[in-house]
Amino acid sequence: MTAIVGSGLEYTLTEHGPVSSLAEAAAARGVDPGRLVKSLVVRRGEGDYLFVLVPGGRSISWPKLRALLGVNRLSMPPAAEALEVTGYPRGSITPFGATTAWPVIADLALAGQRVSIGAGSPGAAVLVDADGLVEVLGAQLADVTDPE
Repeated sequence: MTAIVGSGLEYTLTEHGPVSSLAEAAAARGVDPGRLVKSLVVRRGEGDYLFVLVPGGRSISWPKLRALLGVNRLSMPPAAEALEVTGYPRGSITPFGATTAWPVIADLALAGQRVSIGAGSPGAAVLVDADGLVEVLGAQLADVTDPE
């Protein structure tokens, strides 16, 4: 949360109990499921990771992401590895305050939206302007997802 506060990004904090689905998380945060951002960590290679911000109801298009990055292979690291390289357990991963400032790619579908992104602890999220989020994170905005 400290990283979000220090970013200068205007936000509204929401806190809720445990959730077990995208729909439950969206309802608990008071947003449409498509405005909930999943922060996914992707491995490009040995010791080389990045964050991909994916709108709810969409999933990473591996061919699109590989083409954007100019690589032939990408993978999702196991939960323990994701925790090690971000400092956050799955379900709480966010680029804000991660142990390493990995590059960030935000899906184009987020542009111009007000979105909810995890704040680094279970049940905590912030509602922010996606364009400001992209700017503060220095994210690359690109078409890297497909509908689920």
